[in-house]
Amino acid sequence: MRFGMLYELQLPKPWDSQSEQRLVDDAIEQCVLGDKLGIDYAWSVEHHFLEEYSHCSASDVFLSAIAAKTERIKIGFGIRQVIPNYNHPARTAESVGMLDLISHGRAQLGIGEGATRLELGGFNIPAKRKRAMALESAREIADMMVMEPYPGYECDDWSMPCRNVLPKPIQKPHPPMWMACTNRDTIREAARNGLGVLAFSFLDSEEAKAWSSIYYDTIKSEECVPLGHTVNANIAMVSAFSLHDDHDEAARRGEDGFRFFEYAIGALVTDDVVPGRSSLWEKYIARKQARAAGQEVHDAAYGGKRAHPDRSMARSPGIGTADEFRNHMQGFADSGVDQVIFLQQGGNNKHEHICESLERFSRDVHDDFAEGRDEREAKKAEELAPYIEAALARRETRAPLRDDEIAIVPASRPKPAA
Repeated sequence: MRFGMLYELQLPKPWDSQSEQRLVDDAIEQCVLGDKLGIDYAWSVEHHFLEEYSHCSASDVFLSAIAAKTERIKIGFGIRQVIPNYNHPARTAESVGMLDLISHGRAQLGIGEGATRLELGGFNIPAKRKRAMALESAREIADMMVMEPYPGYECDDWSMPCRNVLPKPIQKPHPPMWMACTNRDTIREAARNGLGVLAFSFLDSEEAKAWSSIYYDTIKSEECVPLGHTVNANIAMVSAFSLHDDHDEAARRGEDGFRFFEYAIGALVTDDVVPGRSSLWEKYIARKQARAAGQEVHDAAYGGKRAHPDRSMARSPGIGTADEFRNHMQGFADSGVDQVIFLQQGGNNKHEHICESLERFSRDVHDDFAEGRDEREAKKAEELAPYIEAALARRETRAPLRDDEIAIVPASRPKPAA
């Protein structure tokens, strides 16, 4: 398998004047270390207005800094908000093209749509239409990265005349495209559109195997009609991550950060929010203490109306010793997962502990899954090649414009009279 790191840039309160500066500096340093240690991907989200949960609103800037300081690690929008209310499709195509140049061909484009009222409402996006809006924009972004010039587009939500969108990415026809997925329905949707999967759900090996089967069965079926100009047949799944020689110490270092991640995203979707007055970490600790005291707690992240079980002593898969983590990774590998993405920067997880976990993973676990990986990937590509060829043949690809079809853009000033 391949391995990646995910950055939400979480920052629980209380804050001081340097909190965000330290957060960004530490995250970039972790990615530089991951590059040296052989981690394959650095992924960064794009979220807006989600205090404490994610301070990563300008992921293109953050990823460019990582690209400039690293040499081999792939640099991924995980994800880019592609609905035009967030980012005009041309601006996304330009950002991806520039990131691919800065990274010398290492960019990855994951697409997403947002889920919280803070984000959707902040940009006046109708929740019922967000999926369709995201897929429509992503299709046009793919064309913008390929076509010279892009012929233009008009729909209910946005329009653009014929223009040549620059810069073009190094990777041809364009960087690999992925889609954020949280359930079996979105897994199918990604496969139907020929997109890689960024699975932001925490699964056991059996459920991961079911998702993998659904995905690759759909990739091989006539349902697959690529949204982009190629098919990126890959599944990446997120896992908790905190390693130490002592299991209890690994849990002490990483469990709260992971549990906060789970709690906060649910609370942001279901709870009332007062902008500028968040208290997510405070509420998370209060719930943890209530559970420890044997009280019944209803947490949004676990269904809202359903009581959260007492998990204060439970171990999250991915948090523990190197041997425990190796077994966890083997379950994913046996399930057909192509990449595991470490959720390491969560809650108040400490920078030095994250770095120690990465070094321990590199020393004690990485090589067990890297050996024979290239041969496996080559065999997989060979097996999928006829299905991908058939899928691309089903795509209705626009023909390039002839010179006489390209509308002249008139000069800004009228020509002087003869």
